[in-house]
Amino acid sequence: MARSGMNTSGIDLAPVPEKKKLSKESFQRGLRIFRFTLPYRGKFIIGLLLLAFSTSTFLAFPWVAGKLVDAANHKPVSLPGGLVLDIDRIALLLFCIIVLQGLFSFGRIWFFTQVSEFTVRDIRRGLYQKFMHLPIPYFETHRVGEINSRITTDVAQIQDAFSLTLAELFRQVVTLLFSIGAIMMVSIKLSLFMLATFPLIVGLVFLFGRNIRALARTTQDELAKTNIIVAETLQAINTVKAFTNEGFEVDRYNFSLNRAVKAALRGNMYRGAFVSFVIIGLLGGIILVLWRGATLVSSTGPDHLEIGQLVSFIIYTGFVGASVGGLGELYGKVQSTLGASERILEILDEPTEPTHQPRVAGRAPLQIRGDIDYQNVAFRYPTRPDMAVLKDISFDIQAGEKVALVGPSGAGKSTIVQLLMQFYELSGGKILIDGRPTSQYDLTELRGHIGIVPQETILFGGSIRENIAYGKTDATDEEIVLAARKANAWQFIESFPEGLDTLVGERGIKLSGGQRQRVAIARAILKNPAILILDEATSSLDSESEKLVQQAMDELMQNRTSIIIAHRLSTIRKADKILVIDGGRIVEQGTHEELAHNDNGLYANLLKLQFELS
Repeated sequence: MARSGMNTSGIDLAPVPEKKKLSKESFQRGLRIFRFTLPYRGKFIIGLLLLAFSTSTFLAFPWVAGKLVDAANHKPVSLPGGLVLDIDRIALLLFCIIVLQGLFSFGRIWFFTQVSEFTVRDIRRGLYQKFMHLPIPYFETHRVGEINSRITTDVAQIQDAFSLTLAELFRQVVTLLFSIGAIMMVSIKLSLFMLATFPLIVGLVFLFGRNIRALARTTQDELAKTNIIVAETLQAINTVKAFTNEGFEVDRYNFSLNRAVKAALRGNMYRGAFVSFVIIGLLGGIILVLWRGATLVSSTGPDHLEIGQLVSFIIYTGFVGASVGGLGELYGKVQSTLGASERILEILDEPTEPTHQPRVAGRAPLQIRGDIDYQNVAFRYPTRPDMAVLKDISFDIQAGEKVALVGPSGAGKSTIVQLLMQFYELSGGKILIDGRPTSQYDLTELRGHIGIVPQETILFGGSIRENIAYGKTDATDEEIVLAARKANAWQFIESFPEGLDTLVGERGIKLSGGQRQRVAIARAILKNPAILILDEATSSLDSESEKLVQQAMDELMQNRTSIIIAHRLSTIRKADKILVIDGGRIVEQGTHEELAHNDNGLYANLLKLQFELS
């Protein structure tokens, strides 16, 4: 997978993508990503042909340039058909080659860009669709930063591969092979002389390139850590100021920033040394080739070279050097691309929830009455199989009943309702809805009949209208307003100048806690579910907001099966049945009156504690 980093304050960072070792197996696995290009294979083939034409014209340039020099030195130049070329015709031919290369390059870029953009769009769409259908345990074992990296950084690497790396790899390989063949045809002795000095220079280029890339990655990692600090402190600016830690955060940022500067300076030192090497080493090598070539030009023996041949030789030699240097960088890019493609394919191969099962023709839409029956339910989290969260939970709820779950924190109350939503697979037992096991339902249809108002309401960053309509995306304004009225939300909504179009801000930050809860209740009312889950919906509200929210919840719970999780026991007095959960088991059940008079019971003890605290 990928490496994860820790900053100086011990905060977990997003993973740093690592290069995949290039092997036959990894190469074959990575090539599976090409299936996304199949719908655009026509454009891809045209792009390859134009790339071949562009490379051909590029490689013809040194040969024609050499002929131009020969013509300038009054040497006869003729084509295989016997056509004699003068300086003007050769110059015109050079111009035509350049024009054709420009046209071919434009076409190649245009078609490869289309393939790249459409392919990356399909990959991102496939990834996002996969994320939407992955089970909850996946998101508990993978951080948001890692998931975001998959759909941004990894996909961007794939995009570079389709638009640039593949074309450059083809061009550099063909250029290298053709150029070596061309210099051999010009002069074997000069070619061997040039190739004898080449391994040392190429080795040093690879060494410099590897170190520069490593230092560049280190610099990027350090900069990422500084960005993490900025994001954290700005998101929690209230906490920073409340604890008067502005100076501490500035020092922490400066420390991280200085590490990034040191890494950047080390990288720039290597870059400077590399530039010096290029000037001295590569140009020195070219001078040696020029010296050797000049001696062959001036000689009159069998190894004599024409000036035009020497010009062609030098240009092709430059092509060889550039290709070898380019292949070193491309090798690193291919490694990164293979790693990125494997990580993407791993996600796409993840098993999804059994949602959106094929609908049987003529079958009526699912109807839910709301009868719920837990039979010997047991559960252990997949990430903590040694810890039993629920043990032999059995109870039933009749359609339209209001059942409350109470108990100490960590007793398993929220897990009980999460299993009803099938966020996790049962470790034992079964849950029936209307007499049918939940595993036999299509999840999308079943969840469509379950509404939830959580303790911490998360609103999307759009308008109030959009957030309420999330319960029914095709709702009319009349339906939205009616739901808002029933949720006691319309009074504060109409007080805003923009009304329903008021933007709630990121995660609903512009609304108070009570207002957010009432928007969430309006959303649930609009959904009109057969089964309702209220997960400590009033625990963090003040008395006035709690009263308004409680009235809205009473409206919401009418004529539907309701499961209420509450710490404030005063909110569940009207429940038809109360289940007291402790240690993953049901230790008591009954009405409020029955449980309150059981002096030795856990419910009565919790009631006494709350009364004393109030």
